[in-house]
Amino acid sequence: MKGKHQKKAEEKLKLWHQRLAQSNAAYSAEYTRMDRRERIYNGDDQLRPLVPGDTRRDGSPRKTSHVRNIVFENIETQVSSAIPQPKVTPRRREDEGLAQRLEHFLRNELERLPFAQLNDLAERTVPIQGGVAFLVEWDNRTRTHDTVGTEVVRMLHPKQLAPQPGVFTSIQDMDWIIVKIPTTQDAIYREYGIWVEEDGESEPAVRGVDGVNPAEDALTRYVGYEKNAQGGVNRYCWVNDTPLEDLEDYQARRQPVCKQCGRVQPLPGQLIQQPTAPTQPNWEEQMRGEMAGQQLAQALAQEAMAGGGGLGSIPVEPDPMQAPREYQGGPCPWCGCEEFEDQVQEYEQVLLPVVTGKGMEIPGATPDLDGEGNPVLRPTLIPFYQPGVFPVVLQRSVSVYGQLLGNSDVDMIADQQNTINRMEQKIIDRLVKAGTRITLPDNASLRVDSQDGERWYIGSAADKAMIGVYDFKGDLEYELLYLSNVYEEARQILGITDSYQGRSDSTATSGKAKEFSAAQAAGRLESKRVMKHAAYADLFRMMFQFWLAYGDEPRPITYRDTQGHMQYELFNRYDFLERDEDGQYYWNDQFLFSVDTTDTLATNREAMWQETRQNLQTGAFGDPAATETLILFWTKMEQLHYPGAGETKQALEQRLQRESQQQALTQGNREKMPIQMGEEGMR
Repeated sequence: MKGKHQKKAEEKLKLWHQRLAQSNAAYSAEYTRMDRRERIYNGDDQLRPLVPGDTRRDGSPRKTSHVRNIVFENIETQVSSAIPQPKVTPRRREDEGLAQRLEHFLRNELERLPFAQLNDLAERTVPIQGGVAFLVEWDNRTRTHDTVGTEVVRMLHPKQLAPQPGVFTSIQDMDWIIVKIPTTQDAIYREYGIWVEEDGESEPAVRGVDGVNPAEDALTRYVGYEKNAQGGVNRYCWVNDTPLEDLEDYQARRQPVCKQCGRVQPLPGQLIQQPTAPTQPNWEEQMRGEMAGQQLAQALAQEAMAGGGGLGSIPVEPDPMQAPREYQGGPCPWCGCEEFEDQVQEYEQVLLPVVTGKGMEIPGATPDLDGEGNPVLRPTLIPFYQPGVFPVVLQRSVSVYGQLLGNSDVDMIADQQNTINRMEQKIIDRLVKAGTRITLPDNASLRVDSQDGERWYIGSAADKAMIGVYDFKGDLEYELLYLSNVYEEARQILGITDSYQGRSDSTATSGKAKEFSAAQAAGRLESKRVMKHAAYADLFRMMFQFWLAYGDEPRPITYRDTQGHMQYELFNRYDFLERDEDGQYYWNDQFLFSVDTTDTLATNREAMWQETRQNLQTGAFGDPAATETLILFWTKMEQLHYPGAGETKQALEQRLQRESQQQALTQGNREKMPIQMGEEGMR
């Protein structure tokens, strides 16, 4: 008879299999359309039948020998390499400094993470498929000498999503969602310690367009997220019929704890303090020993995520301590128990005092007695932060009612692409058939070649009359006109003009007119930019929440101040810790996240250089001839990465210093002159 635990595990796997089947059935038609959109974007040469019988004799679709890919052209026109920059607004006046530091930290994260590649791929996937998703994760395996874990952001193609059917408003409104991640057998073994061999890759289609063959070592890893009754998020991972992970409330903290004495398992290499023969208690030695032996409590979540709970106190052995020794794994160093269990940790135990960036002091552990009169250390308990959201951010193209993804540009102009393919093939056929034709009698056997003076013998005048030459020029006037109309029709559907594409626009006769025409086109495409900015605002908020939850160690950040000088600071999650009037600790996450809309102009360096020069010439910085004005000008140019601006600014600062010294010397000489004149008069 199967055990209760095994039966429960089988039921959980069956439940997630059913959810996956429901989602695949509901979105199967959408997955098929996704492949068709990718084929059209890549230049599909198949012609869609317009009337019955408009196919080959075997029933297969006709093909064109020439494709003018207007879908590719119009989508590439909209691609922007500009990555939205974060803008953080505090809700309280006293949080302005934190908002600026958080903004600098998010900008550093955009540079650390591969957002250049992610944005480039998303800029094409969004108009093709109508949307794209970003997955935010915390990788605890990435470690340095003094940090544990880091944030990871990856892009998900819509084919990698298996959302809950019937919910179209938002991913956060769903009860569950499944993410399909292509992986390999070795990657599964490295992450979970489980070797999977059965059945192979279940869904190779998530790795590309249709026609992707299953790879030998490839697998499809499914990651399911569901909301629980406590407001948290559960995570369940599996491959084929093999469960990999089942975490309740996975965004909370969990740590290995000894089953017998309840102490946290030390990290390998940690110094452990152990008691010797019993004597009278010494509070100072006990506290130092316990702090040395419990350093892991300062980083409870550096080993895993999930859970709630916590220890209210740490027992103190009333014995003097031996010299500390290094823990290298194995049984519990205090009681010798060999069994550890993951225990959900609701509170962080602060043993050593901490002073936050706002000056608030968090006290460390203090000696106390438990209910039975035994000595214990009472650490300061701080609740762990939990994001409590699905780690998936959806970026839509243009919102459509009753549809999870946005509007697809490929679907909007697919008819025009098919028409252009047909017209191109018709034009080619007419040009190929054009040329010179010669008519001859049925019984004539005349040579037709390039030799001059060749003799032809014709039997009768009637046969001679049948000899004729006809030129077929292949008039394409109406075909080319209709081709141009269809192309213009496709551009108007998407709201793209000649000025927006950088083409010659005969309707715009001046520079201002061209700017206005381009701005009109940009206005019609504004909805797509708004949806992109909204998605990045949600992404910035989620990145901040994950750092509050798991970024235990301070992380360095760099930025340039208003003077153009590089500043180096630390981003510490404790700076966002607050204490209410009752002495309870809570995390301050009340910030508004948006996108800096001036970033588009700021990324165009040449335009910004020109604007800055005009500001200098018009006197916006002050007297253009003054050294202070020139220093301000070259400071701005240095911020815009103008070549050699830093050296020029330093030279001007040295000139200003010499001018100040010369001015001070001149002023001193002027003050001495009246004194000298007075002395001469007294003489």
